[in-house]
Amino acid sequence: MDVQTEAPEAAQWTSCPECRELIYVKRFERDLGVCPGCGTHTRLTASQRMAQLLDAGSAVPFEPPATVEDPIGFADSRPYPDRLRQARERTGAAEAITCVTASIMNHPVIAAVMDFRFLGGSLGVGVGERIVRACETALRTRTPLLLVTASGGARMQEGAYSLMQMAKTSQALAELDEAGILTVSLITNPTYGGVAASFATLTDVILAESGARIGFAGPRVIQQTIRQELPEGFQSAEFMQARGFLDAVVPRSALRPVLGALLGVVRPAGVPGQAPETVRLIDDPAELPERDPWEVVRLARHEDRPTTLDYVYQLLDDFQELKGDRLSGDCPAIVGGIGRLDGRPIVLIGHQKGHNTAERVARNFGMALPEGYRKAARLMRLAGKLGLPVVTLVDTPGAHPGVEAEERGQAWAIAENLRLMSGLKVPIVSVITGEGGSGGALALAVADRVLACANAVYSVISPEGCAAILWKDRAEAPRAAAALRLDARDLLRQGIVDAVVPEPEGGAHENPAAAAERLRAALRATLHELTRLNSRELVERRRRRFRRYGNEDARNT
Repeated sequence: MDVQTEAPEAAQWTSCPECRELIYVKRFERDLGVCPGCGTHTRLTASQRMAQLLDAGSAVPFEPPATVEDPIGFADSRPYPDRLRQARERTGAAEAITCVTASIMNHPVIAAVMDFRFLGGSLGVGVGERIVRACETALRTRTPLLLVTASGGARMQEGAYSLMQMAKTSQALAELDEAGILTVSLITNPTYGGVAASFATLTDVILAESGARIGFAGPRVIQQTIRQELPEGFQSAEFMQARGFLDAVVPRSALRPVLGALLGVVRPAGVPGQAPETVRLIDDPAELPERDPWEVVRLARHEDRPTTLDYVYQLLDDFQELKGDRLSGDCPAIVGGIGRLDGRPIVLIGHQKGHNTAERVARNFGMALPEGYRKAARLMRLAGKLGLPVVTLVDTPGAHPGVEAEERGQAWAIAENLRLMSGLKVPIVSVITGEGGSGGALALAVADRVLACANAVYSVISPEGCAAILWKDRAEAPRAAAALRLDARDLLRQGIVDAVVPEPEGGAHENPAAAAERLRAALRATLHELTRLNSRELVERRRRRFRRYGNEDARNT
């Protein structure tokens, strides 16, 4: 959707290729090529894209690689070399991608930016080789990699050589995974075929511009091949995000700050080596008062109690929420992303309930579907790759007990998280901030240290569920709460939690800011302790921790 310029006498005006609205050129440039009427993000050239995203004067182009330009001697109405020559003359570029070393908001990056004008941004030997060189440079310099894609697919004029570039580039991304180098894709309109089915969708973080079209087979191919009716918004960025394939859909004006924040949050920072000031964590059950368990349950469920996102905005700088399980959807009952806790980059994941009825319904009352647990697992793997500590905030009645959850493999999703967390080679701190319900809570709580807020509860089943099963009467829930030993005092006595985080008088909901500061101090102290251990020690101690529950011999070792 390139910009259509009006006649010479009206050169100060242009028209949107979608809605045809006339736009004053200077305003259009100021809005970065986005139509002020319909919001269409028009196509940009590689040079325009780099000018918008990269720090001025920071881009240093790579030396062009030596490649075979016409590997199969292809010709249709014209020889392939003639088409290449014409594309170069028209665009002023050597290939459909430009690779540079640069910076974004002073954070170093290796950027590979595609240009749809050059043979539809098709993936051929020249593009594949440049992507691999960019990956190799990122690997050698340990610099994050940014891929900006715009492509109709593989370059058919290069036959099977083009197909091989999909494997070649995917292999290069795998090497960055093994080395722990952050990779980010920015998908622009359109990104199809061999590019979408290789490097564009293999990065740690996948962003897309508003309205970008993404997929393997384009709508025309689908309709002409199998004559299938396509749903509204099919393959749009928003459509794909709802199905769990993108971390965020970002308007063009916000791309540079979002990318800058992502690059900044994983950049090594001078985290203080000395022990931080701490709130006094309670590790002796005798220091906690005996209370009515049912009253504690009611406090744990209080609708004004701070949620995960409340804590995120109080505790973390430069937080970037990441969405989607890359498989089937994005569950709003679990949120997570990357941010800095007092300068230390971490991955934070937690259940999200909301405060009022509308929020709670939208968040499914904090009861996650399988895609929520799979999203959490994806973020934990990212933390493992980048060497970042994981913090989880647990507040859920339990995993979602519905037909759709069972159809999508709820038990499998929870089990995979338990196994993943037991062997994750980075520190994990879990905090029960409200309700810790059943396996839905444990799926985020296999940790090196498990803390509980003073008014939190943690149990194998809800008091109402226990009462309904054993007493055949949900009204016996207070009796069940007492029998389940689910409050912080009993959890500490049982060794289920390591320590209790004190809450403000009356509960965390009475003073959320003070509650957040106490949690901040607890996390700082705990992470300071855990980050001194190497990965082998972390995993061995974590596994011993869970081995001891119910085993007398293990408890004494």
